[in-house]
Amino acid sequence: MITTKYFNYKQVLHLAGVHLIWLTAWCTLVVALFYFFDWEWMVIPWIPVALVGTAVAFFVGFKNNQAYDRLWEARKIWGGIVNSSRSFTSMMYAFRDQNEDSDSLETKRKEIIYRHIAWLYTFREQLLVPTEWEHISLSRHFGTVNQKRHRLIKAGFPDYSRTSLFQRKYLSEEEFNLHSEYKNFATYLISKQAKEINDLKNNNFISDFNQMQLQTCLNEFYDHQGKAERIKKFPSPRQFANTGFILIIIFIILLPLGLVNEFDRLGVWGLWTCIPFCVVIGWVYIIMELVGDYSENPFAGLMFDIPMLSICRSIEIDVLQMIGEHDDLPEPITPKNGVLV
Repeated sequence: MITTKYFNYKQVLHLAGVHLIWLTAWCTLVVALFYFFDWEWMVIPWIPVALVGTAVAFFVGFKNNQAYDRLWEARKIWGGIVNSSRSFTSMMYAFRDQNEDSDSLETKRKEIIYRHIAWLYTFREQLLVPTEWEHISLSRHFGTVNQKRHRLIKAGFPDYSRTSLFQRKYLSEEEFNLHSEYKNFATYLISKQAKEINDLKNNNFISDFNQMQLQTCLNEFYDHQGKAERIKKFPSPRQFANTGFILIIIFIILLPLGLVNEFDRLGVWGLWTCIPFCVVIGWVYIIMELVGDYSENPFAGLMFDIPMLSICRSIEIDVLQMIGEHDDLPEPITPKNGVLV
């Protein structure tokens, strides 16, 4: 997540700067052919170009709106995980029976809370597994650029790739060794929680009603997990995601062909100013496209993501303090270079 107040020029160039090269080359080629070779036959009226540009703007706006919905839904899901985690921990330590064995119950409580923290980091790690339609999985130049961005993020945040260390810290050795046996280890951890809570009820540590309320919290975690997995595993429909970029390319190809004659009316120097104006107009459309394109994948491991590591760490600190552990708390994740993960 970008944490700076403004999307500064360095971030804009980092996102879309490479497109300035081919934009400038194409616009310069059109103007040069028109000026040096008098290729007036390639000139087209401006009105059709304007109509295409208007249609493309509406289409890109629709796509970006859908991309923002996916991003905001992902943030609401993790906000729900924060709230449910606090509720789960408070109930776990508030519910008790008169016949409880204090030491045994305290041990069980800590095991359950620790397992929940392990679930948070496990779930986050599963969401970061790349899918074939995400930018980090692209081939050639754009895939290489995004892989480099991903490596820079990992280098800037040492805890980014330490999920296995957190699992080993908060899970028993037996549970940790089960990781490789499950394709969805996060799902297993919640099911294990349900069994442990049911055992507490069977041993009269908590009442039936308490067990039902705690199970409701676990159901909420399953609900949050399923919603996030839906966003991760079902991309924005390709007919919308790809068509927008194709239409923008068509518009950019037509743009200098429609503007060159208009600028020619201003004289020789006016004709050459067609190049920067066409580049700026085309670049604006490309930036609009890229903003939506990157926003539609909120779990892609890039700087546009939901800051899951930061949220996991905040929950970890909260629940550890709620169960009375105030020493050796992990440090909160802080932004670096205007990015929070």
